[in-house]
Amino acid sequence: MESKVFRIALAGNPNCGKTTIFNRLTGTRQHVGNYPGVTVERKTGVCRIGDFRAEIIDLPGIYSLSSSSPEEKVAFQELLNDDIDLILNVIDAGNAQRNMYLTTQLTELDIPMLLAFNMIDDAEKQGLVFDFGKLEQFFGAPIVKTIGSSGVGLEELKSAICAIRDNPSPQRPVKPKYGPKTDEAIRALTAGIAALNLPETRRIPARYFAIKVLEDDPAICSRPGFEPFCREAGEWRRQIAARNGINSRTLMADVRYGVIAGACREAITISSDRRRQLSDVIDKYVTNRFLGVPIFLLMMYLVFEFTFTLGQFPMDYLEMFFGWLGESVTAIWPAGHGEFLRRLIVEGIIGGVGGVLVFLPNILFLFLAIAILEGTGYMARAAFVMDGFMHMFGLHGKSFIPMLIGFGCSVPAVMATRTIDNESDRRTTIMVVPFISCGARLPIYSMLIPAFFALKYQALVMWILYLIGLVVALGCALALKSTLFKGEGEVFVMELPPYRLPTLRSILILMWEKTSLYLQKAGTLILLASIILFVINTFPEKSDYSKDYDAAIEQVQNSSLAEAEKTMAVSTLEAERKGEALEYSIAGRIGKGLETVMKPIGFDWRVSSALIGAFAAKELFVAQLGILYSVGDSEAAEGTLQRALRNSYTPLQGFCIMLFCLLTVPCVATMAVVRRESNSWKFMFGQILLFTVIAYTITLIVFQTGSLLNIGTSISAPEETAVVESAGIGAAR
Repeated sequence: MESKVFRIALAGNPNCGKTTIFNRLTGTRQHVGNYPGVTVERKTGVCRIGDFRAEIIDLPGIYSLSSSSPEEKVAFQELLNDDIDLILNVIDAGNAQRNMYLTTQLTELDIPMLLAFNMIDDAEKQGLVFDFGKLEQFFGAPIVKTIGSSGVGLEELKSAICAIRDNPSPQRPVKPKYGPKTDEAIRALTAGIAALNLPETRRIPARYFAIKVLEDDPAICSRPGFEPFCREAGEWRRQIAARNGINSRTLMADVRYGVIAGACREAITISSDRRRQLSDVIDKYVTNRFLGVPIFLLMMYLVFEFTFTLGQFPMDYLEMFFGWLGESVTAIWPAGHGEFLRRLIVEGIIGGVGGVLVFLPNILFLFLAIAILEGTGYMARAAFVMDGFMHMFGLHGKSFIPMLIGFGCSVPAVMATRTIDNESDRRTTIMVVPFISCGARLPIYSMLIPAFFALKYQALVMWILYLIGLVVALGCALALKSTLFKGEGEVFVMELPPYRLPTLRSILILMWEKTSLYLQKAGTLILLASIILFVINTFPEKSDYSKDYDAAIEQVQNSSLAEAEKTMAVSTLEAERKGEALEYSIAGRIGKGLETVMKPIGFDWRVSSALIGAFAAKELFVAQLGILYSVGDSEAAEGTLQRALRNSYTPLQGFCIMLFCLLTVPCVATMAVVRRESNSWKFMFGQILLFTVIAYTITLIVFQTGSLLNIGTSISAPEETAVVESAGIGAAR
């Protein structure tokens, strides 16, 4: 029978490459979830190392074992609650001195420890030279050199783990000495805590808790059983302050930094040929207080240019494929049998879901560009640059992180606000984050922008839309922080990792994670909603039309028009008949009811009815229009859904549709998360009201101003109408 699982906790600072090593060790054998009450991700995985089975726990990236952030709290809780056999402390070798502060605290846990000096290649490029033998003596832990991105050193790491596991008395880390008076206080408090035999001390030594009590750590002092020692520690703190002139927390931090400085001075040197850091050179410009924001905006414009330029060609092929698929199903379907089912498959499923999947290339290329920016380290700079800018609008620097996440999806963006400790900052961020244009809105832009704007303007229009979302979010934040959510902001501290060339593997993983969510949505929610939308677009069925379309079609076929013109005229008449049927349906009636309210912003009943489905998921706006304009052969002959839209609306209307979809109420899933995170129905409905009023007001101003100034108000009459009129049929009603 196999012995018990060997449990390894991966600990390290953010951006040290810890998760890369985790992925290398566990591969696909991972389980990902969230810790209760926070959005901090919990990753565990299993692997075989030598002849035993190991479970790897990827702790959140932390700088220390204090309780100043949700990540630090859950990391300690994981170490406290689980029976950890080994701590694998991953250190960014290029920033070893900063990373090892956590190491000095991990030594106090008295758990066998292995140090992985990761990204050793970057450190060597900086000219750093290590004496790992001395470092091992300083910390009482073996050291392995690794390059997580390429897997270098992974076998050596596994061998070191095996050696520790097979050793019946593995080496224990060396603990710092804090000075006579402080060590005396630690010994006294340790003896008292150990005597109580508290549940916490069964896994973590009493000395660790004595140090935390002496540091007046709120998370430890608030735990049951430690209150008496907090009072005793207060007296010790007074004595330490009197003896050393500084408080115990500062003193102990200074000692740790001193240990690290001494270790680095003895064991890490810089070669004489060290080159100036490329990161420093680049950061002179990209984090410049004047150039940083314009460079960020330029980078986002280039991302959208990249998305549209490369995405257009595969999108055209996908569109042709779904058109061919619909025609093929129609061609092989037995005439006169199961007509409703045929239409459901062709118009509802292929037209709805296919209409959303057509924009998959744009999604892929957008996330590819963002993955590259994240992998190089630029996105961390963007957050740093935007911090000062966002403080002008009353937002916390940490608010930019949820906004960055919001480019992918508003749901995790709202959840990511849990890292903001200040409640007024957090509520403000929750309220405005959905204004950031999420990935679900991208299919709407990808459909409408090429329909109304020339290729050379497409990236600019999309950039303007994203910019409008950001400006509206910041404007609302300023108003909310000045009224409903007043409060002082907090200091934002963020690490800037060195620039690196991202690996193809990391880029593909990020692309797949984002794209798979889009595909899952298309295969579940959008599929179901497309079927429902088809039903409400079909029933009740209209039997009494404004004209005898069958007779009109027969008249065209018997006319003297050329064959191509006959086909075009017949397609136009079929489109008119379908338009009447749709107007008579449930969706049409809803749209007609909303048209009175939506007409001042340029929306007809079709757009109004499509907005209803968009409340469930923004992509359904595209699916609904795909169903509404699924006019069969006319579109196959004359182009695509985009041509149908271009023949029905002006560029001004097209822009206003995108603007309204950007600013209006987010999807149901986002609203549900807002309700949960705010713990208030009032907050959620207030957000719905705010978004509705802002979307309608801004769109109204843009449409009426554009109409008054005659900007983008021209529309080309469909060629089909002219052909039908030339046949003397009067198809235009």
